[in-house]
Amino acid sequence: MSDTTKPKRYRPISTFLKEKYGEKVYKLPVALPLTCPNRDGSAGVGGCVFCGEIGAGYENLPASMTVQEQLVKNIAHIAPKYKAYKYIPYYQNFSNTYLEPERFRAYMEAGCIDSTVGLAIATRPDCINDTYLEILQDIKETYGVDIYLEYGLQSVNYHTLEKINRGHGMAEFIDAVLRTKRYGFSVCAHMIVNLPWDTMTDTVEGARMLTALGVDQVKLHALYIVKNTLMAKWYEEGQFTLISADEYIERVIAFLRNLDEQIVLQRLVGRAPEENTLFTNWSMGWWRIQEEIERRMEERDVRQGDLCNYLNGSAVRKFLK
Repeated sequence: MSDTTKPKRYRPISTFLKEKYGEKVYKLPVALPLTCPNRDGSAGVGGCVFCGEIGAGYENLPASMTVQEQLVKNIAHIAPKYKAYKYIPYYQNFSNTYLEPERFRAYMEAGCIDSTVGLAIATRPDCINDTYLEILQDIKETYGVDIYLEYGLQSVNYHTLEKINRGHGMAEFIDAVLRTKRYGFSVCAHMIVNLPWDTMTDTVEGARMLTALGVDQVKLHALYIVKNTLMAKWYEEGQFTLISADEYIERVIAFLRNLDEQIVLQRLVGRAPEENTLFTNWSMGWWRIQEEIERRMEERDVRQGDLCNYLNGSAVRKFLK
């Protein structure tokens, strides 16, 4: 069996989507003309210290285009190149529930074109409310699409959350996950496992916390230093150091081993254009880092979830044999 066909030692998103929908499914980035409560003063000012002026939308089309215009243009490129004919519009940039409910409904409905099988909405834990979840429930029933909520958390260390100016803590994240799960929607958590103020202990605790909360998917990022951000200033002034690529790989493996085996991994490492950053993935291709993670897991014969033995009263199991 070649390396390209060998089963992964973690559960990748590509496998999940093909199993669920019966064929290849592609996420299409969508940009909306909105912002974030951590920028306009509602939760903070300036945004997270690592976030640039365009947020995370390096691959997005302009938000001045309508949702359907963006989808049509992206499909024209994706369909012939990747042979994918089912799609999940991914409302990616900034906080996509941070707008009036009826505007939110209109944007979500605009994504429900014939080839749409689901909607993925990236937002902050403090930007979800039952009103918005009820709108999504109505859209799910009306259009027959699945709903995927993606919440940025980044760290479970509340000191780190304060340092990076997240503008929320763990309570808001826990509330968002539990509230969303009550509606039966899928939850994805975004995590950065190499924030300068986090340790391996924080990384492992993050995997355990997400497992205990029952999230469905996780998206891991390696921190990149975006130009003209507060973090870029700190980086240039030498106020912190970043861990090595080797340590990042070890943290990801530890995270995976402590994460429930049924949780889907959307990615193991992020990416950003070099022209926008001072530091990106140790000047390595993201695929090289991913391949090394997979190689080490294979070499050590370890896999996702093999250390996930800490729930359901682990201390009393000796009485239950």
